Amino acid sequence: MSAKITILTPTYNRADKLENLFASLLSQTNKNFDWLVVDDGSADGTREVVESFKQRADFPVNYIYKKNGGKHTALNVGIAAISALLTFIVDSDDTLTDDAVQTVIDSQEKYKDLENICGFAFLRKFTDGKINGEQFKPDGKVGTYIDVRINSGDIFADKAEVFYTEILKKYPFPEFEGERFLGEDVVWIRMALDYSMVHINRAIYIGEYLSDGLTSGRRLNNIRSPRGCVLRAREFMRKQIKFKYRLKGTVQYIVYGKFAGYKYGKLMKESPKKFLTFLCYPASLIIYRKWKKSAKV
Repeated sequence: MSAKITILTPTYNRADKLENLFASLLSQTNKNFDWLVVDDGSADGTREVVESFKQRADFPVNYIYKKNGGKHTALNVGIAAISALLTFIVDSDDTLTDDAVQTVIDSQEKYKDLENICGFAFLRKFTDGKINGEQFKPDGKVGTYIDVRINSGDIFADKAEVFYTEILKKYPFPEFEGERFLGEDVVWIRMALDYSMVHINRAIYIGEYLSDGLTSGRRLNNIRSPRGCVLRAREFMRKQIKFKYRLKGTVQYIVYGKFAGYKYGKLMKESPKKFLTFLCYPASLIIYRKWKKSAKV
């Protein structure tokens, strides 16, 4: 019988960080899970490290190697291979609390009869115990990613999402040739048009932002992957999203469109908010030139 949860870890040259995550998986009070590591083209001995884990683990450990293409492409490969009921994405440089798996299973059992639910959102905390961002109000709130995490205005901080695998499979991450970065909220917003989540005030995920991680260099990563960022910006221009975030999305749509080499005509033609795009264009050009100069691209 397959495990109820697959912990999916995309990784790239993080062999030295995986041991901490592995140790936290060994400490789980409930072992009804397996671990899938998708190696996005590492050259630091990640394969050998994961093979050593297989010899020590008291849960199934699986490994997939793929050519480097970015975290979102590794997630696509991993999600396609998963058969467990739930998928829990955990980054290679983070860890879980000892009761993380048990908490997820208990939550799924508690809310399993709710309709139109794509998954569950839990809290993250830093290594000093401080919660990352705000807690959900109220605990156990049922709502979409758009309503709870974006339109609320105060829960933009990262949380720990666990999804029903069969639903997650329906929303693959868009891929663009030569681009290695894409904000995961592209998919979370698309899912929110059809499904809600249960938001639970239990911190089950522990992490810090590494100085060499994706988060610390987000703007430069965005500039190097502009077509994906244009697509993400379009998602934030949807009518379901509050105006101030649609406005920000419109500016990003133009700025990253310029980095992608798109002309004014193309941006206007493909914009879901043409009048807003027209109004934001002059200011967005100023931002584009400023970012281009600071990024030296």
